[in-house]
Amino acid sequence: MANCIQCGRKLPPLSFGKKTCEWCQQHEAAQRGELGEDAKQRIMPAPWVQREGSITLTRVIFGINVAVFLGMALATGSVSGFSGQDLVHWGANWGPSTLSGQWWNLLTYMFLHGSLMHIAFNMWALYILGPAIENWYGRRRFLILYFLTGFLASVASFVFGPVGDVGVGASGAIFGLLGALGIFFLLHRRLFGPAGNRMLANIVAVAAINLVLGASFAGIDNFAHVGGLLGGVALGALLTPRYEIMRDLNGVPQVRRRDSFF
Repeated sequence: MANCIQCGRKLPPLSFGKKTCEWCQQHEAAQRGELGEDAKQRIMPAPWVQREGSITLTRVIFGINVAVFLGMALATGSVSGFSGQDLVHWGANWGPSTLSGQWWNLLTYMFLHGSLMHIAFNMWALYILGPAIENWYGRRRFLILYFLTGFLASVASFVFGPVGDVGVGASGAIFGLLGALGIFFLLHRRLFGPAGNRMLANIVAVAAINLVLGASFAGIDNFAHVGGLLGGVALGALLTPRYEIMRDLNGVPQVRRRDSFF
């Protein structure tokens, strides 16, 4: 489905050849003086509002993670914990196999988890962060953020982590989403006001607490967390949509997205 090139909102189905939505067409006509003074303009939802019932990428990624975990559980007969050999067989980020040509391990590791508690914690975090970021950034940017930050997390773990460690889990990508969310609120302080500032402070606190916890317990790949977080900050700054507040024909403030091309 196409987006309006002016505000980023979704165009109706079968809008062949159309590039702007009805709201923007009416607004531009008013600016050209083609509408009467009594013209009214309907209030449009914010550009990041998703239609109810739509299948989100967050749900798809969530489902893939759960399906892979169930597949491993059925294959090994356990959910309490998988051996390093099993994880490597399923595509974990392990130095010898990755260096031997299995480069896809830098991506497949994101869908593997070592235990029930491991996947439960990561999927809970994805359930909290994913929908908000997918709405505010849009599906394409969300997908790029998730996979690129997950990839950068695996590279950081591979380069700086202990030799021979087996890396698995979605936490690197989730830290990337956390970094991108922080940048979003940092760049849109005027749009969200004090509530946005509080959200930004909460994000910084959550990231700091989890990094400290990651450094305090054995078996946690904090290099992947740091790599994902920094990747999310950098990519978030590049990919964050630009929103603005403008008044419609009725004088009502409305939010428009100014970079709907992607």
